[in-house]
Amino acid sequence: MKKLDILVFAAHPDDAELGCAGTILKHKAEGKKVGLIDLTRGELGTRGTAETRREEAAVAAEILGLDVRENLGMRDAFFKNDEEHQLQIIQKIRKYQPEIVLCNALFDRHPDHGKAGQLVNDAAFLSGLSKVSTTLNGEQQQAWRPKLLLQFIQDNYIEPDILIDVTAFWDTKMASIEAFKTQFYTPGASVEGEQTYISTPEFVKVVEARAREFGKYIGATFAEGFTSKKLLGVESLFDLR
Repeated sequence: MKKLDILVFAAHPDDAELGCAGTILKHKAEGKKVGLIDLTRGELGTRGTAETRREEAAVAAEILGLDVRENLGMRDAFFKNDEEHQLQIIQKIRKYQPEIVLCNALFDRHPDHGKAGQLVNDAAFLSGLSKVSTTLNGEQQQAWRPKLLLQFIQDNYIEPDILIDVTAFWDTKMASIEAFKTQFYTPGASVEGEQTYISTPEFVKVVEARAREFGKYIGATFAEGFTSKKLLGVESLFDLR
């Protein structure tokens, strides 16, 4: 078992790159162990295939320096927040015992995002109940609940509860996004398939504009925003930026 400091769950390969790659990179630079689990293969995307998404995700994982990247193979668009899927999430939380979990926004343009966000929230709570039984490699797993669960902000504007300065890691974050050549506009890349909402140059500009807006509030060039379902605290007022 490889214990992780942070475990990210994302509905589709590329969700985490868009929403929290800068935060991943920042904590990796601090020596933290970070893993990413994609729930689906993104097989219903207009461009690309499950296989190309898998290959692109592997490239992005290298760029981000992830300690772990897995895919649960849930059905794109048709997975549910039910016992079967919750137990899959619980098994991974108990396997890696993260202190912090990051996941999709609780509502967003793509219905999978909100569904995944709520699924992970529910599973993270249930993972702390000793009477919820899961096994791994034939052995009973111990209950584990992360100390903190945050949702990264995606397409829809959501007022963040916390902002993280990712200025120093912005170029690498963008490289991880550009690894998904079938999905996003990448200068010089020639990709077959019809244009989509996220494959235009304008979409990438919106991603940057959102990060610049968030950065403005904390005196940074770029920041990523997160929401929390519970109140957050700090040791000292001087920790605030």
